Amino acid sequence: MTKSENIYLVGLMGAGKTTIGRQLAKALAVPFYDSDKAIEERTGVDIPTIFEFEGEEGFRDREQKMLQELTKMQGIVLATGGGVILREENRNLLIKNGFIVYLQCSIERILERTRRDTQRPLLKTENPRERIETLFVQREPLYLACADYKIDTGIMQSKEVVEHILTAYRAINH
Repeated sequence: MTKSENIYLVGLMGAGKTTIGRQLAKALAVPFYDSDKAIEERTGVDIPTIFEFEGEEGFRDREQKMLQELTKMQGIVLATGGGVILREENRNLLIKNGFIVYLQCSIERILERTRRDTQRPLLKTENPRERIETLFVQREPLYLACADYKIDTGIMQSKEVVEHILTAYRAINH
């Protein structure tokens, strides 16, 4: 990996990318970005609305454009959308421009964390567990392929996760 000031968080929905990202950015005194929030701010509508009107493909196009912008910045922490790694161009942008941390989390914990969340279009299904299992099987190899560091966010407090990430990040960048 090349030396970089950026930290990019990847992982399934509910793995803790936004929570961990905010804490990491605060610890490093750098700006925090959430690519989904940035898309919502740019479009003026929420992600479920984009999915409703443009489908997943339309959303992925917007996500890719936003990622192109965000990866040009230096000295940021970025929480990516769970499916950002589906496109090879996105994976390459992340790999080229930052330290990628895969926040791994058990399907049980993800279900627990997302069960009351109405803002997750991919979970609007009869069987959320089955959907999460499918997403995990589809995406885990991609997360692992581009991650510089992997940590299980389902077994420790976020503060501890942040400390582990900072240790790994500093070992590579200093």
